[in-house]
Amino acid sequence: MSVNHQFDASVEQLCAWYGDGQNGSAPSADQWRQILERPANESITLINFFKYRQIAEYPQGSPKDREPISGQDAFKSYSSVSIPTMERVGGKFLLVGPFEGMFLGEDEDWDLIAIGTYPNLESFMALYTNPDYRAASRHRTAACDRQKVIVCSG
Repeated sequence: MSVNHQFDASVEQLCAWYGDGQNGSAPSADQWRQILERPANESITLINFFKYRQIAEYPQGSPKDREPISGQDAFKSYSSVSIPTMERVGGKFLLVGPFEGMFLGEDEDWDLIAIGTYPNLESFMALYTNPDYRAASRHRTAACDRQKVIVCSG
């Protein structure tokens, strides 16, 4: 199998697991490609912005669609799995805290900011290919009205 074919298969699999990015709850195929094209030994830092829904929106037929919970509580279900999984694969959070406002630039309205870092691409991908993390990601999708994630080196 060629490197390009493996690369395309990886992007296809990630989109199958997380979605195509059309609704803003997951990276698009192009965004996955940008991550996978990074130098393998370069650290990756993600700056995450989250805005919770008043009531989490789980898909019809899921266990959570019968018992309404807040977006914040759904996000806690996600975090209870994502944080320890991230640490197991070598990542760590530099900051997790409530959004307090803008200092410079246009006003934005967020609930939570999280800055996480990974030592390399392998560590980063170990999180996103982890079955427990994949299962927990549905809580993040249900919890968030909108999200923004900025990728940085270092």
